[in-house]
Amino acid sequence: MSSKKHILKSAGIIGSATVISRILGFVRDIIIARFFGTTRYAQAFFVAFRIPNMLRDLIGEGATNAAFVPVLSEYYATKKKEEFWHLANVLLNVVLIALSAVTLLGVVFAPLIVRLIAPGFIADPEKLNITIYLTRFLFPYVLLVGLLAYSMGILNSLKHFSAPALAPAILNLSIIICALLRKGSVMALAIGVLAGGVAQLLVQVPVLRSRGFRFNFRSGLRHAAVKKIGVLLAPRILGSCVYQINIFVNTMLASLARIVGEGGVAALYYANRIFQFPLAIFGIAVAQAALPTMSREALESGLGKLKETLSFSLRAVNFIMVPASLGLMVLARPITAVLFERGMFDSYSTSITSHALAFYSIGLFSYAGIKMLVSCFYSLKDTLTPVKIASVSLILNIVLNLILMFPLKISGLALATSISGSFNFFMLFFMLRKKIGGLDGFKILNSFLKAVAAGAFMALVIYFCSFKIGLNLFVVIFIGVASYVFLAFIFDVKEAKGFLKWALRRS
Repeated sequence: MSSKKHILKSAGIIGSATVISRILGFVRDIIIARFFGTTRYAQAFFVAFRIPNMLRDLIGEGATNAAFVPVLSEYYATKKKEEFWHLANVLLNVVLIALSAVTLLGVVFAPLIVRLIAPGFIADPEKLNITIYLTRFLFPYVLLVGLLAYSMGILNSLKHFSAPALAPAILNLSIIICALLRKGSVMALAIGVLAGGVAQLLVQVPVLRSRGFRFNFRSGLRHAAVKKIGVLLAPRILGSCVYQINIFVNTMLASLARIVGEGGVAALYYANRIFQFPLAIFGIAVAQAALPTMSREALESGLGKLKETLSFSLRAVNFIMVPASLGLMVLARPITAVLFERGMFDSYSTSITSHALAFYSIGLFSYAGIKMLVSCFYSLKDTLTPVKIASVSLILNIVLNLILMFPLKISGLALATSISGSFNFFMLFFMLRKKIGGLDGFKILNSFLKAVAAGAFMALVIYFCSFKIGLNLFVVIFIGVASYVFLAFIFDVKEAKGFLKWALRRS
């Protein structure tokens, strides 16, 4: 199977599982919005849950993408299976010890962490105390999700994607069940998170065993490849720190209700959840599927094949993300209202969330492209360059936050994120081209401009259908998708033909 077909097939598996997860995630968020809206309990839970999620990216899934997959892919391709599984056991021992220590420190220092990440909560003692308690309760999730990320790294290195991709769906289902069993209890959400973390991990175990994994604690903590992973991981941790500082700053500023308005933390969360839907289904799916392929191409086939894979992946991402970005900008309010406006989630909550969503959506295709470019750097075992660029983007984002939050309130934080994300993408592209030579830039730009032209006409169609005729949202979305596909063929967007052929072969 060619690399393009393999990436599309793998992305299809990941994307399909992600669709299930995101649908359940929306059901979860709809339930949370109904019971808690943008009140203090919702904000307390979102801040408490965000803290272990930050650490998950820092030492969990981020480590998997940056260091585990390239090294493990190389090891599996060049060494005996027994040596590969020995390395896997050593890694597990290291992960267990490191994450257990982090969890313990998190429980102890939860009060300080909450005060740092959400200083606006200090003015509301009840909200502050609830957030600290929930943070302590949820910190063991770091250990669970770190082990999940470890298993994901092993399985993705073996080009098995389905079981890890389904894990988030299990978490969402667990939270939904717990929330419905104890309606209106914020503790039910926290219990659902921990129960879901355990269930996620248990699902991976049979698959790992079927692939040959056998746990052996006596494997120790030392291995030459572990040192290699550590070298790759250190810059990735720094890069994740930059990204997490960005989230910290956004949360800190969103908690300042006197400046950005009440409910800012919750509004950013709900808007980001909608924003992440197309990004996760396709952008992250393509990047995750392409990473093992690009890692092996960088090792075995030279830069020519790697560049071809990257060019194809960026054009595929643009074909989906450009219309998704434009569609979300136009339909931000009706989408937010249909998904969340009920119960405690009132018209004010809809207004602040939809405004944030519209400004987030401006940077959708940039963030999808960042995922691909960073994966390419990782496949070349260069984890330092993305860190440098992310650091500059962080400074830009903070400056823009402080400028835009006053006139635009919570929307200003979302717009700052989009602008800094676009800057990040263009800098990554420029530095990668400088590193490995031409990246088929004209072909990528031509594909992007055609997608923008088709997407702009689609945006006019859905605006007219939604706001002038008043059609049902789902009918408008269907018309929008159909019009974009039609216009993509009119504008000769070659990716449209490729996706159609791929879909027909799968049907």
